[in-house]
Amino acid sequence: MTPLLRAAGLRGLVPLVDSLGGDGAALLARFRIDPDAPDSDDALVPAVAAARVLEHAAGQLRRPDLGLLLAEQQDISVLGPLAVAVERSATIGAALACASRFLYIHSPTLSVLQVPDPRGAAGVVGLRYNASLPGLPSPPQAIDLGMGLMHRVLLRAHGGYGLRSVHLPHPVLAPSARYTDFFGADVRFDQEAALLRLPAALMSAPLDSRDSVLRDIAVDYMATHFADPGHTLTARVRGTLARAVGTAELSVEAVARWHRMHPRTLQRHLAAEGTSYEAVLDDVRRQRARQLLTETELPLSQITGMLGLSEQSALSRAARRWFGEPPSRMRARARSRS
Repeated sequence: MTPLLRAAGLRGLVPLVDSLGGDGAALLARFRIDPDAPDSDDALVPAVAAARVLEHAAGQLRRPDLGLLLAEQQDISVLGPLAVAVERSATIGAALACASRFLYIHSPTLSVLQVPDPRGAAGVVGLRYNASLPGLPSPPQAIDLGMGLMHRVLLRAHGGYGLRSVHLPHPVLAPSARYTDFFGADVRFDQEAALLRLPAALMSAPLDSRDSVLRDIAVDYMATHFADPGHTLTARVRGTLARAVGTAELSVEAVARWHRMHPRTLQRHLAAEGTSYEAVLDDVRRQRARQLLTETELPLSQITGMLGLSEQSALSRAARRWFGEPPSRMRARARSRS
């Protein structure tokens, strides 16, 4: 199935292209996108076509900063009903959790996730953005657009939010000063992933626009009107745990509430799919542990907490079961290969 994007993700592109001397409507039509679609709250377009139209426009207009230019024209309203839930959340961390849960409504090719700081700095976390397309590398202009919009949303929510630096997975496209001026921070290119490095304390910062009633209405609407593309319950539970491990309660009761079912019902459905809650949680922890042990320099005590384990000895026992060796030896082997 071809992944789709809400056409609002291209909102502002037609007038932007026109202002740069091009023909925005003709450009969209060339890629079989209705020129009026971006102004609709309901229209969908193929995600691949949307990415390609951005790349083509950047080349045709000789504006390698096109993604940043478009980000300057947009605001969080392009996310539709998700925008309401995000803006009305209690804290920035809660808004991020909501975006992580429902971003598939905007497009199943997009994701945003809090991750450990890739540089291992104390009190810093990463906000990772991914725009993956089947069989294609991450499109640079789409990455710049998404990262730029995320930055502007954070500025609006908490001006001067303490951005430490920006990582982008592509080579420098426009003069590097264009990026540093836009983000107001150091920007590094050719990195492993696209992310913003933020103060960890920012996650608990309250939002002035918080409104629990409106947020719950928006969340209920999205939960009942939009099907999660991870159609199996196993996939949905895995996604929930991947977002929550180390930051929230991981009991089966808590996750069942998140998915609006009784814990026994959740376990019964997982069993019908050939697994169990405990097995899914264990696999999520195993994957996160491998990444933290081999890609970061975080202390083992901190990794223990980030996996939602009670003590470091539990991490040691789990690592022997998962990987056949203690965590310190696994980390040493990873270092020797790098």
